[in-house]
Amino acid sequence: MARVALVTGGTRGIGRAIVERLKADGMKVAAGYSGNEDAANACAKELGVMVIKGNVGNYADCERAVAAVEAELGPVDVLVNNAGITRDGFFHKMTPEQWSEVIRVNMDSVFNMTRQVIGGMRERGWGRIVNISSINGQKGQTGQTNYSAAKAGMIGFTKALALENAAKGVTVNCIAPGYIDTEMVAAVPENVLKSIIGQIPVGRLGKGEEIADMVAFLSGEHAGYVTGSTLSLNGGQYMAG
Repeated sequence: MARVALVTGGTRGIGRAIVERLKADGMKVAAGYSGNEDAANACAKELGVMVIKGNVGNYADCERAVAAVEAELGPVDVLVNNAGITRDGFFHKMTPEQWSEVIRVNMDSVFNMTRQVIGGMRERGWGRIVNISSINGQKGQTGQTNYSAAKAGMIGFTKALALENAAKGVTVNCIAPGYIDTEMVAAVPENVLKSIIGQIPVGRLGKGEEIADMVAFLSGEHAGYVTGSTLSLNGGQYMAG
């Protein structure tokens, strides 16, 4: 029987690449989104997957979204916590709203979504949770104390939850991408982008498909001995010990 996967922030960028790969691997996939209806409709039509709208920063919304996915596709076997936003600014100028919005969407969402599926995974004795963190959660980044804090928090969450669920056949892992060739990065001024690429030893941006390949492995049947890990996919830009 096909596994069921739910990918938050799954209709654009890295998330869409993950959705496309898991669908190609034979899973029944649902892609979560928050507001871009055009991207959601295109994802549903072009990839043939379920799309589900909701605010990952709201617990009740996550509860409703997961219930809708499970009613249509079946119990969620694979959860990819990919949704995220940025509200950059120097900390001494950062507003409470800039801080709380990023923490809510990037960090609270991991609790809100995972809490909906972890019980079922434990009962069935099989589950895969993959959290998409960031290079900046590992090394920090100027102007991103909110984002870096949230992404670093995901790494700690991953380790603790992995320990709690290893004996139940549920693995929990984290991927920390570097700079990936997405719409968000494409919007960076050309001179800034050139400077960023100059700091990457392999000499290029990463591809969404490369992140999706790693998610596919961690979500699969042969990754049962990998748990609590944070995998850095950044072209050598930051080599975490």
